[in-house]
Amino acid sequence: MPITQYLIDNAAKYPNEVCLVEINPDVEEKPHTWSENDLVESERGVSYRRMMTWEDFNRKSNRFANLLLSRGIGKGDKVAILLMNCLEWLPIYFGILKSGAIAVPMNFRFDANEIKYCIDLAEVDVLVFGPEFTGRIESIVNKIGRVKHLFYVGEDVPRFAESYEKFIAFCTSKEPGVPLTDDDYAAIYFSSGTTGFPKAILHKHLSLVCAAETEQAHHGQTKDDVFLCIPPLYHTGAKMHWFGSLISGGKAVILKGIKPKMILDAVSNEKCTIVWLLVPWAQDILDKLESGELKKEDYKLDQWRLMHIGAQPVPPSLIKRWKEVFPNHQYDTNYGLSESIGPGCVHLGVENIHKVGAIGVPGYKWEVKIMDGDREVKQGEVGELCVKGRGVMTEYYNDPQATANTLKNGWLYTGDMAMQDPDGFIYLVDRKKDVIITGGENIYPVQIEDFLRAYPKIKDVAVIGLPNQRLGEITAAIIEAKDGMTITEDEINNFCLDLPRYKRPKKLFFDKVLRNATGKIEKPKLREIYGGQASLVEAQIK
Repeated sequence: MPITQYLIDNAAKYPNEVCLVEINPDVEEKPHTWSENDLVESERGVSYRRMMTWEDFNRKSNRFANLLLSRGIGKGDKVAILLMNCLEWLPIYFGILKSGAIAVPMNFRFDANEIKYCIDLAEVDVLVFGPEFTGRIESIVNKIGRVKHLFYVGEDVPRFAESYEKFIAFCTSKEPGVPLTDDDYAAIYFSSGTTGFPKAILHKHLSLVCAAETEQAHHGQTKDDVFLCIPPLYHTGAKMHWFGSLISGGKAVILKGIKPKMILDAVSNEKCTIVWLLVPWAQDILDKLESGELKKEDYKLDQWRLMHIGAQPVPPSLIKRWKEVFPNHQYDTNYGLSESIGPGCVHLGVENIHKVGAIGVPGYKWEVKIMDGDREVKQGEVGELCVKGRGVMTEYYNDPQATANTLKNGWLYTGDMAMQDPDGFIYLVDRKKDVIITGGENIYPVQIEDFLRAYPKIKDVAVIGLPNQRLGEITAAIIEAKDGMTITEDEINNFCLDLPRYKRPKKLFFDKVLRNATGKIEKPKLREIYGGQASLVEAQIK
């Protein structure tokens, strides 16, 4: 069945039960811009909080689906979502699916040029965006002519867009009645290889159902569980973990904040039982508790049963510390990629905490093998990790060559190098690709290298990832000056102010860039050389 059927079933079984809560700890009071049927608490001095029932969730999804259909948008069309996490996000996503169209979630970190690139790549027909993106969209609105409709979620609607709230208010909340099956296309997510240019990853409803079933099988969500969702919903990780709540009919809390106190307040006040964290957030919580700045006894945390981490390598020392502070917590780590519909194709398993450091074993109904060319390696040998299951993508949209390079006889070649121990647990060794993962976000070195090469004094540049206990990795740039020229850290720091903050190099080294005989940058050697020097030179980007 399609993933939308779970929502329909929950609305029928639990119509008046709260399914989603949005909390913004930085806002005390906010005008009510949703509908008269929403439950809203916005008392002065209290964190802004909105709630939605399963019936309202389904009704709003139907309204948006019917709005799209009234505009001639249906099967085969693509609708992009460019929103920060909010209560509107998931009803919009499911409204797209119910119309038969393909949902295209977009990274809210994208700059205007990246937004345009992805709109063109995925052949987007409709764009739904929020107030944080008005300036970016306005700068490209005349360059995205294939987009037929732009819907704005929020107040002060810009002149070039239409009001989402205004138009869904006049649409019927009845089921749109578009026939859907597992084999219908559902979503396009964006990823990238070493070139830094995103690929459009096409998935069917079958993939989304696989993600829901995998998540529920791994973490045993029940109707009584409450999932705290902090990472962005555009990412396959956050949404696919929430699918465990969808399949079980449980409540989820969307928290717009990552500070330790915000997280502990949300867990305590909302009685959260499952929390998915990134490594930096877990470290920050421990630091605050161990320093005494926050105290466990000030919060109601006994119901919190599971903490799991994904999106980046997890230091075993972190989990040891976590278990000392939270000895009764179950722990799991999840490995996945957008091409395998996010987390779960490999996972540690709550029963295998003694194997922390491994990414785990094949996930629920997933197969795994490790290949060296055409040969499957033996245990203890290193090769490329390959996975197979219902959640594997259909293709890279409109890119048959990239698809053929990645999908072979139903197996997804991940580009990650791995080995398997005698007990069958898989460990990542290195990435075949040079993508840097910092705090759970992918950074593509080529993009930063191309930017830095525009600086007139730079002859050559290489960007690499260096280990960092808190973020997993940080970006470092090795910069080679033109003959007879000198470059300072301040010059580069000021030049990089035009980059988004998360893309700015955190360490700078001024040296010769090593290249091999064919002209390729020897990044493994550079990581080896500068990994040991990382603590000696620090360039903090303001």
